[in-house]
Amino acid sequence: MNFRSLSLAVLSFLSATAVNAHEIESKSGGNVKPDFDIVRTTIKSEKNLVIFRMEVSGKAGGTLPTPNGKLAGSDVFSYVWPTSIDPSEVGFDQKAGILAFAVTSHPDFDDTPLFDENGDGNLENDGNLWHSHWVVLVPDDACGKGSLKVKDIPPGTKPDLPRTWPGLPILIDSPGYTPILSSRTVEVKVPFDNVTAAVGASFDGVTSGLRVNA
Repeated sequence: MNFRSLSLAVLSFLSATAVNAHEIESKSGGNVKPDFDIVRTTIKSEKNLVIFRMEVSGKAGGTLPTPNGKLAGSDVFSYVWPTSIDPSEVGFDQKAGILAFAVTSHPDFDDTPLFDENGDGNLENDGNLWHSHWVVLVPDDACGKGSLKVKDIPPGTKPDLPRTWPGLPILIDSPGYTPILSSRTVEVKVPFDNVTAAVGASFDGVTSGLRVNA
């Protein structure tokens, strides 16, 4: 299963903004739906935590993908923080690509097999609820010039993978960090073994739509 590219807005990633100090403000408006219209993006460190936070002009998480009824062609809505943190800090190969943290919703499939987000005893029906991922992004002009996609795992290869990799043939992790969506903001607190690796890293914020090509 492959994910198509993120929106072209990802091209703005890696601004000169340090994790431990600053935030990025964006001009509201345009053709973006308010629930995905970013006005402020922040990543900050606090003890052993890195706190990812995004503010939108509408209601954070208020718009969900329309169910497709099947995996192929299904949509994924995301709030994404591309970073300059090396992928090896969370369990992938060193310099594997662009490490991004994402909060996603996709009602047609579940990719958090270790977690029961809705508490109904079924681990395989929670994809519509907002949940978190690490992903590794790489360029893919086949999806449009300058586009990015989640990196594939070629058949027969054995790259380094996090312990909570969900078993998909892409560089994705399902670590189970719970996003808090409150009014206009989405926030996730992420523990790091080596928080100094994140301090001083560059980052950006983007909302995106992805489509599964199965």
